[in-house]
Amino acid sequence: MGLDEVPDAWGPSVVTIGVFDGVHRGHQRIVARAAAAARDLRLPLVAVTFDPNPAGVIRPGSEPALLCSLRRRAQLLGESGADAVCVLDFTVEFSRLSPDEFVRAVLADRLHARRVVIGENFRFGHRAAGDLALLARLGEKYDFQAEGVPLLAQDGVTMSSSAIRDMVAAGDVAGAARGLGRPHRVEGVVVRGEQRGRALGFPTANLETAEHTAIPADGVYAGWLASLDHDGQETERWPAAISVGTNPTFDGRHRVVEAYALDRDDLDLYGVHVAVDFAARLRGMVRFDSVDALIDQMRQDSAEARALVTG
Repeated sequence: MGLDEVPDAWGPSVVTIGVFDGVHRGHQRIVARAAAAARDLRLPLVAVTFDPNPAGVIRPGSEPALLCSLRRRAQLLGESGADAVCVLDFTVEFSRLSPDEFVRAVLADRLHARRVVIGENFRFGHRAAGDLALLARLGEKYDFQAEGVPLLAQDGVTMSSSAIRDMVAAGDVAGAARGLGRPHRVEGVVVRGEQRGRALGFPTANLETAEHTAIPADGVYAGWLASLDHDGQETERWPAAISVGTNPTFDGRHRVVEAYALDRDDLDLYGVHVAVDFAARLRGMVRFDSVDALIDQMRQDSAEARALVTG
């Protein structure tokens, strides 16, 4: 729901706020702490997030690659313990609200917050002037308590969406999965490609992805392909070998994500919204001297992927 969709009769609530891109393990920790507070107070938990990503609005052209769609983000926040998700339309005008104006308009007037739980580094208001200390002071004014949750670290690095984006961009999908608490997912609609995979005996689902999607580095991966319904819920799921790149053996120019459902040549997924989950990187993208050499490698890739995701 958006802020204007909050019912007029909405009562007191516990609120957690963040961009929450990827809803990684650090985010999950914050939401879990907020959910525990909500249970103690016997109040609903509202997760407040922003769309589009504030970075792209404040610094046009700098929008980061997104670790998940807005719909997926809302699903994951719900799975982490949120009773409702409030999506704030982040505009230039909205970005100019002072910290006090933001707290009054969102937390006090609409959500009637009694407890607000944030990551200890969360900033809010014009020019990111608001921090945990200011939120606590504003809580005294607007009758709520503020609580900060310490950040998690992985391999000595503070866990953040930016760090996980870097892992994805480098092809380290195993590291990204450790940070996310699940495999990195890329969603898209299956479109008709060059159909070379079918001719080679490995029919693939070619994804048309949304702009700014975080796509792993070029290469071949093991993972899963899943079909999704209109609500984004999985309807079927298959182990898969996944290719990301330009198909250099055929002098391809366009970067694509395509997934071969292992041992399946009977799937008709054109026009279907699907998800590709990346489990492990098998190799980089290579230009082969012949089609036969490519087919031999694809057989090896399929066997390795099968061993990793079905063993």
